[in-house]
Amino acid sequence: MRGKGSVFLIIWASLMTLIVVALAGFEAMRIFGKTNLTNKSATSTPMMAQTQEMLPEEKASTTWQSDWVRYNGDVYDYNEDITTFLIMGIDKDDEVVTKVNEGMDGGQADSLFLLVLNPHDQSIKVIGINRNSMANVDIYDEYGRYQNTVVAQIAIQHGFGDGMEKSCEYQVKAVSNMFYQLPIHGYAAINMSAIPTINDQVGGVDVVVLDDLTKWDKTLKKGATVHLEGKSAFHYVKTRDIAIPGSNDDRLERQRQYLNGFIEAARKVSEENPNAAVELFTAISDQMVTDITPDEISYLAPDLTRYNFDPDDLKMIKGTTQKKGDYEEFIVDEDDLYNTIIEIFYEKLDNMD
Repeated sequence: MRGKGSVFLIIWASLMTLIVVALAGFEAMRIFGKTNLTNKSATSTPMMAQTQEMLPEEKASTTWQSDWVRYNGDVYDYNEDITTFLIMGIDKDDEVVTKVNEGMDGGQADSLFLLVLNPHDQSIKVIGINRNSMANVDIYDEYGRYQNTVVAQIAIQHGFGDGMEKSCEYQVKAVSNMFYQLPIHGYAAINMSAIPTINDQVGGVDVVVLDDLTKWDKTLKKGATVHLEGKSAFHYVKTRDIAIPGSNDDRLERQRQYLNGFIEAARKVSEENPNAAVELFTAISDQMVTDITPDEISYLAPDLTRYNFDPDDLKMIKGTTQKKGDYEEFIVDEDDLYNTIIEIFYEKLDNMD
């Protein structure tokens, strides 16, 4: 099974592969695609707590590598073959993504997920990031000039810039820095207004309603079993009552639940309709900004369909929510964040025992 973010990648893969397969030099495009993905990230390895202190039994035969990390007594090596994408749900109701003036009008990233593709075990992992996570956010003026860096909710970073590529690049940098300068190789930012289209393209999603949302949709009564369609899907994924403490945490849990239901629905539709991915891509293309190119897709496409995803592969970074003034702050559990990075992006070196 595949996650929501991975479905977007499969959409791109399906569409772009139809194009590149008909062209000469397909293998050349794959080579360029691999090189581009590798070079696109601003960093090459996370800046985890480093130590070059070798244990006595290691000194005789081992040279410490710069991307190694010692964690809980074991040594881990960063998996450089992993490809990581940032998937963003942007708080915009526009039916077409449009460029805006520099400032704070780019739209906030209400949903943030890291999609991780690991070719070593052919797995897909998804890491959910609370939009209120307190992190370093770069401030820019109306001319796009950097002013300073403040600690704020990470979701506001996308609001700076032009609402398109520049805003996405700012958000990628903020998430990368939060994850110890984790390499991120591409992004997709999708307006929240696309949710009804995405939902209906897979025939709707079944959920047991986790919160009382009847204020916005009479069918969304807590505990009810609902087949989400159209605006109901939008309200279920997007809506929250900001007057209720921790409402974003509840919404994030609904998004995780919805994601698992979406996976199942998307799988069934894909089995019945081989063109489903292309049709979905076409339906939301005006509401999406992405930097994934045809040659990069041609590199990913042949292998991606073999990758596995299990609901347990969706990891939410832990933390605590507190109210400060009018806004909520999510204080990230740094131990859980660090452990998640080790677990997903590193491999234990067994010969170091």
